[in-house]
This record gives sequence, C-alpha cells and structure tokens, in this order.
Amino acid sequence: MNHRYEFIFLFDVKDANPNGDPDAGNLPRVDAETGHGLLTDVCLKRKISNFVQMVKADAQQSDTTGGAKGFDIYVREKAVLNEQHNRAYKTLGLDAKKSEQLQRNQARDWMCLNFFDIRTFGAVMTTEVNCGQVRGPVQIAFSRSIDPIVASEHALTRCAVTTEKEAKAQSGDNRTMGRKFTIPYALYRTHGFVNPFLAKDTGFSEEDLELFFHALENAFQFDASAARPAGSMSPRALLVFKHDSALGKAPSHTLFEKLQITSYSDSPAEDGKPAREFTDYASRITFDGKPLDEVVKTGSSKDLGNGITLIRRI
Repeated sequence: MNHRYEFIFLFDVKDANPNGDPDAGNLPRVDAETGHGLLTDVCLKRKISNFVQMVKADAQQSDTTGGAKGFDIYVREKAVLNEQHNRAYKTLGLDAKKSEQLQRNQARDWMCLNFFDIRTFGAVMTTEVNCGQVRGPVQIAFSRSIDPIVASEHALTRCAVTTEKEAKAQSGDNRTMGRKFTIPYALYRTHGFVNPFLAKDTGFSEEDLELFFHALENAFQFDASAARPAGSMSPRALLVFKHDSALGKAPSHTLFEKLQITSYSDSPAEDGKPAREFTDYASRITFDGKPLDEVVKTGSSKDLGNGITLIRRI
C-alpha cells in the first residue's frame, strides 16, 4: 500500500439503541456534558469483523504458512485467545513455552497473515502464549451524533417467569417487567485513518482495504436485532480521502473540517420540530461551503488538488 487514506462515515439511527452502555443499564451512550450520542470504535469494529467472518467463511485459510492470506477473525464470540496463539506455534513447529524474540516475531507474522482483524486493527497478544503486539493500520474514532440525543425508555411486559418460585409468588400470573431504550432519531459521524506504513508491517493491502470499506457499507444490514431492527441503522455517506503518497499532502483535521453539518442546536428548523429523517439533514451537509451533492455524487470522485482525491462511496 502506497497511499494514505482518511475517511468520514455518516450513519443514522431511528427507533433503535445503537450502542448500549452496560454500566448505565444499557442506555444509549452519551456525552454527559453535551448530551451528544456516542458509539465506540469497538462497536463498529465488531460489526465489520462479523461481516468479514460471514462473507469470507469459505476463504478463511486455516493454519497456513504460505503467502495466501487468511480471513479468519481473532476476536470472535466465545473465542479463547491463547488457543488462537497456540495455532501459530503449532503450525510453525515452535515451542510456545521456550519462545524467544525471533520465534515470537514468526508467530506474530503468522497471526497477521491468517487473521483479518489483526492485520487491520492490530492486537495485543502478549499473553501466556506470547505472539507479540500488532499496531493496526486502520483506526476508527468514536462516533458522535450531530445533535444531542433523547433516549426514550419503554416498559415491557413478559408473559412468563424464569422459575417456579416466581410463578408461585405471583399466584400463576407469571408476568415480569423489563425496560428497553431507543433513540427516536440521530445522525452520527465518525472519522477513520489508514496508515500505509503500518499496513506494510501487517500485510494489510489495497484488497483488504476494499473489503474493509465494503464491510463498513454493509455491516448494519446483517446486524439486525431486537435493539436494532432491520433498517433502523443506515449508512448515509462514506467519503474517502486518497493521497497520492504514503506521507500524504494535508493534515487529517483539515480534510475532516471540509465536511460541515449544520446542527439543529445551532440552527433550529422553522417549524421548531427536531430531525426525524435523514432528509431533514441532507440540505445541511456541505463540503467546502457547497452542498455535498454538488461537489461529488455518490459513486464518483473529485480531484481536490495537491495530490488528494475525494472518493464518495455512499
């Protein structure tokens, strides 16, 4: 990989809980000072990894030592990480208990070759079975809503109980109460960065990058649940800044600042109503002071000068 990349990802949430906080009763995550909604980087990485695991199920190289890349997922549900590390040592014919730096480096390279999420996001594998550390080339920031969010709380009734003891206590009524939280509507924005120098270190390629963007575009579609029904989370824009060199031609923040979204906090609607659809925000999104659709259409690109190309994937 010989190019530096930054990207801006916009997605919205409607009548769903995008990322509940287990330390707050599963309430949607929120900035306590501003009221803006938050979504962690780990949340998006999990959805991306799950998508890759699903679409690359037949292309996952198992215990390969050759040059063919694998698309296995290191951090997956119910995985035992030391067992993943042991696979590397076993395949390479090394003794994990007697490993020195050279052997750990060999195991580290094997893990990068076989696991998509390691060569993409990195991993700390300095556990009992030591495979070293990997600093991933792709990093994603926390997502933040454009406006403060309102978390709606809904009381739920379950027409069953868990134990016979609970049933007897209710004289057979067998009902329990619960709660569910949703956000009526919010538009979120996140930023990402691809470091080509770290990509060379982990083996992350342009083909891997295309798979990453493809996963980012489609991950919500296959992540539906009771908390996030189908269609309740939707990608709305994916803008990629491609530099013609590895070092790049402009600081990341100056590129991110080109995209501006006027919030309802700064400029309320004339009828006083809050946003409830993406179309409510569409006319408020500008790039270099011009409506985004006038600058670059979906599926096209624009030369920004100074060796930087803007690519609009969504």
